[in-house]
Amino acid sequence: MSGVTLSNVIKKYGDVQVIHGIDLQIEEGEFCVFVGPSGCGKSTLMRMVAGLEETTDGQINIGTRNVTKLDPSQRGVAMVFQTYALYPHMSVAENMGFGLKMNGFPKNEITAKVNEAARILKLEPLLDRKPKALSGGQRQRVAIGRTIVRGPEVFLFDEPLSNLDAELRVDMRVEIASLHKQIGATMIYVTHDQVEAMTLADKIVVLRNGRIEQVGAPLDLYRDPDNRFVAGFIGSPAMNFLPGQIVKGTLSVPALSDVPELTMRLPADGTRIELGIRPEHLRIDPEGRGFRLELIEKLGGVSFAYLRSGMGERLIIAEDGESDLTDDMDVGVRFDPARAFLFDAETGHRLR
Repeated sequence: MSGVTLSNVIKKYGDVQVIHGIDLQIEEGEFCVFVGPSGCGKSTLMRMVAGLEETTDGQINIGTRNVTKLDPSQRGVAMVFQTYALYPHMSVAENMGFGLKMNGFPKNEITAKVNEAARILKLEPLLDRKPKALSGGQRQRVAIGRTIVRGPEVFLFDEPLSNLDAELRVDMRVEIASLHKQIGATMIYVTHDQVEAMTLADKIVVLRNGRIEQVGAPLDLYRDPDNRFVAGFIGSPAMNFLPGQIVKGTLSVPALSDVPELTMRLPADGTRIELGIRPEHLRIDPEGRGFRLELIEKLGGVSFAYLRSGMGERLIIAEDGESDLTDDMDVGVRFDPARAFLFDAETGHRLR
C-alpha cells in the first residue's frame, strides 16, 4: 500500500476550470473521504487519481511514483463504482477472478486470491451463484472483492452505496469499515452523504466548487469548522443559522430576545454576522416565548422539533425522545454560549 499526494492539481474542460489547484496529502493506510454537494468536483478528483480523467496541470504521486501521465492500469489502483458492473453469465468466483485471468495469472493463484477475498467479505457460500441470485449488498461485495484480488496500492470508491436501500447502506458502511481495518490499505472514498463521511473516514476532505474548504478528522470538522459552509455541511441535522449584527459592542440577534454573552471576540460595530448552533446544542424553554413549535417528529430515541421565529427563521432542535412537547406551542430557546459559532455574513468565515 502507498500514500497519495496531490500537488497543485488542476482540471480544465476547454476554458472551464473545475478543479482549482488542489494540494492534498493522503497518508499510507489512511481512509480518506471526499465529501461535498453535487458538482463540487469530488468524483472528478478521484477519477484523476485513477487516471480516468487527464490532469491538466499539477502532479499526482502514489507512493514515490509520479503517476500523473500513466495509464490507469499502471497506477496500482482499483476502483469500485456506483454500479456493480458484474458479468451476468459468470459466477461470483468468475467475476472476482476475471481481471486476473485476462492478465494471464495462473489458475491456482487466481483461485487462492478469490478464496481469500471471499473469506474477508464473507462471500464463500456464494461463490457459485450468478449475480441475478444475489441481493444488492451482495453484488456490491462482489464488486469490492474484484478489487481486492488485484492487490492494489490504493482502493478508490465512487459513491458505492448510492444504489442501496437505507438498511443495506448501514450494513455496507460497517462492512467497508471492517474491510479497511482488516487489510489496512489506503482508501479514497467519494460521497455526498456526510453521515457516510463521518462514520468511515480517518480524514475528511470537504470540497466546494473544485476547491478544498477544510481537511481534518471527522470530529475535528464537527467541533471546529473553519467556515459556514463546513459548519452547515457536517452534522445531521444541519446546523441552525440566525442572522444578527454587532451593535455597540454586543451581539444583536433579532430572533432571540436574550443573547447570552459569547466566548469569542466580537468584530467591529455594524458587522453582519450569523449565529450558528447545532440542533443537539439547543434546548426548548417551555416558559419562554419568541418561537412557534410547528412540528415535532418523534423518532423513538430522539425527537426533532421544528420551530419558527416571529422573524420567520426556522430552527431544528434535537430533544429527548420522551419529550412531551406538542405542535403549535409558543416556546423560547436556550443554549450554552460555549457551543455557539459566529460567522461573517459576507465572507462566511468563522469568527473566533
